[in-house]
Amino acid sequence: MRQSFAFIAAQVILCVAVITQITACFPIVAGGAAAGGAMAADRRTSGIYVEDENIELKAVKYVETTLGENTHINITSYNRNVLLTGEAPDEATKAKAEAFVKSIENIRAITNDIAVGPKSSLGSRSNDTYLTSKVKTQFVTENKFQANYVKVVTENSVVYLLGIVNKAEADAAVEIARNTDGVSKVVKVFEYMN
Repeated sequence: MRQSFAFIAAQVILCVAVITQITACFPIVAGGAAAGGAMAADRRTSGIYVEDENIELKAVKYVETTLGENTHINITSYNRNVLLTGEAPDEATKAKAEAFVKSIENIRAITNDIAVGPKSSLGSRSNDTYLTSKVKTQFVTENKFQANYVKVVTENSVVYLLGIVNKAEADAAVEIARNTDGVSKVVKVFEYMN
């Protein structure tokens, strides 16, 4: 009787261990599928998509470890065209951020829109996140182009539009963003298709 209880207990423990490992795999598989879905609806190749992610990671690490707590700099890479937004305490810090990004391999172009001044408040950043979601929602609602073709970044109520688009898609995206309540300005950082 004792052996059968020990045997059953061992089987239960083994089953629980296997189940926990299987469920731990689900977020990884689901996350991989979501990233694959995002790449499938993107005009960038999967290699460029991954390269953009690497550019952003390298630049963010540099900003966080080198430029200090007085900066708030966002780095967005789309088809190896890099957009710098946020705030730096002085021109030297702004230039240092751009110089580092230029040193990263495979960068095609840089748009440096870092403002010189104090860091934005948490409230301002929350509003920017809200505006980004409003613009993206309008893209889907208006359905004038594939919404995933245009990346939206908002900083201090200024909306930046990135993507590989044709003229009609660019015009529609700008018009939608410009007419979204709360947006103060729209900046095009598009790459145009022939």
